[in-house]
Amino acid sequence: MGVQIERTELPGIGTRYDVMTNSGRRIGVVSRRDGDSELAIFEQDDPDACRSQIHLSQEEAAALADVLGASMLIGQLTGSDSADVDLQTEKFVLPAKSTFVGGVLGDTKARTKTGVSIVAISHNGTVQPSPTPDAPIHAGDTLIAVGTRQGLDALGRLLAQTD
Repeated sequence: MGVQIERTELPGIGTRYDVMTNSGRRIGVVSRRDGDSELAIFEQDDPDACRSQIHLSQEEAAALADVLGASMLIGQLTGSDSADVDLQTEKFVLPAKSTFVGGVLGDTKARTKTGVSIVAISHNGTVQPSPTPDAPIHAGDTLIAVGTRQGLDALGRLLAQTD
């Protein structure tokens, strides 16, 4: 069964998305024009009555999306519950003194050396999903990676290299 999502434009405010769960619960997300969000949980007996509402800053909403997205991605990659596998996601900020600053992603040979896949690069607020080996990397860029704990630890050490 597909997930039912209702979208409602809120003039002057933003957009509201309502997700209906398989158990009949309604969860609402208001994406505000100012970048902040509101998360609402509705009563089970009355899906129009809001039980609880939580204000989320841009950073909090992004963190929650990361957590939910990471668990979804891992489940899709493995075809199973993420608790059954040793895959994790992690963000790495490329240190200013890293050997790889000013080069391209392929210079790291991250997948070959660590078994980890870098699935996105964030540079100056712009995210590049599925970067190619020729994607430039700069000091302060955030590299989002998927792999085992051991592989992610190795990637952290690799990116921190200064010679």
